[in-house]
Amino acid sequence: MKQRTRLWIAVAVLLLALLVVGLVLQAFNQLIWQLSAVLPYGLVGPVALLLVLAVAALLAQLAWPWLQPFLPGHERRRAQQTGGKGQAAAVPSSRREAAARNLEAIDQTLERVHEGIAREALEEERRRMASELERGDLVIVLFGTGSAGKTSLIRALLRELVGQVGAPMGSTSEAERYRLRLRGLQRAVWLVDTPGILEAGASGLEREQQARRQASRADLLLLVVDGDLRASEMEVLRSLAAMGKRLLLVLNKCDLRGELEEERLLALLRGRVEGLVAAADVVPASAAPQSVPMPGGRPLQPEPEVEPLLRRLAAVLHADGEELIADNLLLQCRHLSEASRALLASQRRRDAEAIVERYGWIGAGVVAVTPLPGLDLLGAAAVNAQMVIELGRSFGVSLSREAAQDLALSVGRTLASLGLVKGGVGLLSAALSVNLPALLVSRAVQAVSAAWLTRVAGASFITYFERNQDWGDGGLQDVVQRHYDLNRRDGMLQRFLKDALSRVVEPLRRRDPQLPPRPEPR
Repeated sequence: MKQRTRLWIAVAVLLLALLVVGLVLQAFNQLIWQLSAVLPYGLVGPVALLLVLAVAALLAQLAWPWLQPFLPGHERRRAQQTGGKGQAAAVPSSRREAAARNLEAIDQTLERVHEGIAREALEEERRRMASELERGDLVIVLFGTGSAGKTSLIRALLRELVGQVGAPMGSTSEAERYRLRLRGLQRAVWLVDTPGILEAGASGLEREQQARRQASRADLLLLVVDGDLRASEMEVLRSLAAMGKRLLLVLNKCDLRGELEEERLLALLRGRVEGLVAAADVVPASAAPQSVPMPGGRPLQPEPEVEPLLRRLAAVLHADGEELIADNLLLQCRHLSEASRALLASQRRRDAEAIVERYGWIGAGVVAVTPLPGLDLLGAAAVNAQMVIELGRSFGVSLSREAAQDLALSVGRTLASLGLVKGGVGLLSAALSVNLPALLVSRAVQAVSAAWLTRVAGASFITYFERNQDWGDGGLQDVVQRHYDLNRRDGMLQRFLKDALSRVVEPLRRRDPQLPPRPEPR
């Protein structure tokens, strides 16, 4: 059947090719007759040949993109053009590989950060994550109030798995780690005991924050409770589930209630956490059962009842252990990446604001020495192309001088078209005339206005670069108007005027000793 279909396709293609050849020959014959009517006989052939070649070249150029995928070596050429990165290299083959690539991207971000303390903290976190990625141990963090019995639960689990626990274990004030191995599981497992949550006072809040930091690093979370969920515990459970972590809810101290009461409470808890925790992940336990008095003898100490929890832990870790590690690493990578980008963005903004500040006062000094005719501030520092180039460089963007000039002039024209140049000059004239003699106001207004408009323009450029060279939905006018309104607010304007009096007005006064001393600003 397939062979017959291919035969029919071949016949159809052959007939189509013969039809096309016939049409081309007919068109060529008509072209010869039309040319012979207007050209000498000796030129008809060469002109016809040139026209045919031109048409063929045009058709080849149009058809080339469609033919390329069918030519030998196309994949190799495409890989060379894209720097050797094929599709297989662009898509990670596993979550572990994706986490490794994220760590490399974080390194590239941190290389551009020059702040010491904050960068060191992020680099330390990145090294910890790289170590976990290489080692691949499973981390289980126990979370809950101080009275829920987290430490007793860890003691019971360790004794059940590895024998008697030697070191005394009591109330936990710092996160403590205990290593064990589960039968049939190749990876080591760490149990992390955290300080209690929901405690009063500043020290209690600090311990809870420490516990939450440990929880954010967990592959698997165990929230330990000793009864029905209180509103505060339910809020904690929702926040833990929002982290994207796998969560087991452990009802401890089941020895204090009868079997029917235990079943009723487990059903109640499963109903409360529906949609957040699977029903099978709500597990009973008795980490430290109360002793039973014995008449005429020593009290009987029952053994801990953690077998259901052990079975559920083993099932989860055997079935989903690799996925839990990979998901946790990816989640931590995303958080660290966001923190690194936020640190870099904060640094870039501070660097950019320093650039704007510097160019503002440079422009003010130039205008103070050589006043501009008619307050034509479009040629002043408010639209300084070099400032735009430096701002772009601080955000990792390389601009040519022509592009920077076009960008600067567009902002300058927008300032003028919105009436912000005249508005700014009028605003500053009114403010300066209060504290300055008339002889000095006219000379100071231009210089101070140049610095202030530079600040407005520079803030607009910063927004443009922070948005990846995009003015946003409102466009250039909206950005410029917003920064103009922000800078004219009373607090910001007063701080600017205070700097202007010391940086611009005082130098002008010193050049003209006949002027009276400057009064103190009100």
